[in-house]
Formats: sequence, C-alpha cells, structure tokens
Amino acid sequence: MNLDAKTVTRLLEAWSEGEPEALARLIPHVLDDLRRMAGGLLAREPAGITLQPTALVNELYLRVAGKCSVQWENSAHFFGAMSEVIRHIIVDHARKRRAVKRGGGLPSVSLDHYNDLTAGREEDLMALDDALTGLAKFDPRLSAVVHLRFFGGLSSEEIGVILKISAKTVKRDWQKAKIWLYKEIKASERP
Repeated sequence: MNLDAKTVTRLLEAWSEGEPEALARLIPHVLDDLRRMAGGLLAREPAGITLQPTALVNELYLRVAGKCSVQWENSAHFFGAMSEVIRHIIVDHARKRRAVKRGGGLPSVSLDHYNDLTAGREEDLMALDDALTGLAKFDPRLSAVVHLRFFGGLSSEEIGVILKISAKTVKRDWQKAKIWLYKEIKASERP
C-alpha cells in the first residue's frame, strides 16, 4: 500500500469515534489504493461486468459513509473490510444484470437466434458468492483469507497481520480455501 499507514490509522480511529469529517480526510490517502484494488479485481471478472474501478469505489464510499460504529485496528483491517464490501457490490451488480436479462419482471419473449456472449457469467459470480457464504459457515478464517486476498488484493503478509497468523499459515489457508470452493462450486453445478 502506497500510503502513510499511521495517518490512515489515526483517521480511521477518528472516524470510529464518530467524526464523520475524518472519512473526508481519509479518502485522499486511500483513494488510489482503493481504485487499484477495484481495478485488479475487475480485471479478473468476466467481460460482461460493466463496472469501472472509479464507479466501484464511488459505490463503496456511498455504502460506508454513514458507518461510524466499526472499530478499525489499522489500515490493513480497513482494506480487508473494504474488500468484502467490494465483493457485495459486484455480486449485487451481477444480480441486477441477471434480473434485467431475464426480463426484469416483464413478459417473456422468445428470441431463438439471440446469442448472449456473457451468458453464465453472472451465474458463475453468484455461484462463487454462494460458495463463499458456505465457506464462512464452515471455516470463517478460510473465508477471511479469500476475501482479503481475492477481493482485497492483499499479500499473505498483510493478511497475516490482520488475522494475527503467519504468512505461511495464510498460504496454506489460501490453498485449502481454493480446494474447498472448487469442490463446492462443482457440486452446485450438478443437476
């Protein structure tokens, strides 16, 4: 992260203590990192995702602006939490696109020759979201590792700081989580 962690931590503490203006002072320190995180995540998404990093960060800001009750431990904790909010924004966006594609409540019309190149992409994202929800119930720490690494773009060392475990344990958890998620998604594809 390309920012002064102490400044960010001070502003996070002020925001947690009920100073809403602290968020306004925080944003310039974290904006580039949030855009980088969003851009990295969106680059891994299917071509059908129409969100842009700036729009994703703007939506992120709108979702967190009114929250003051979180007790932030440090900047890594903040970025980890923001990665989870980003996940929810992307899944919500995919669900809305899927609803519109399915007619959004309008009467169904047959289009025999319609070829949607992005068909199934939203379903893949929602299957991942469902699997992550299951993983959180099965093993919350594995779920946290996935959120921080995949959605937050954090390194094993940064994740280790947040979760208070070694980077080596983070790497093992990452491998376990990937296997668990793969099996869960494959099981959900069966008719």
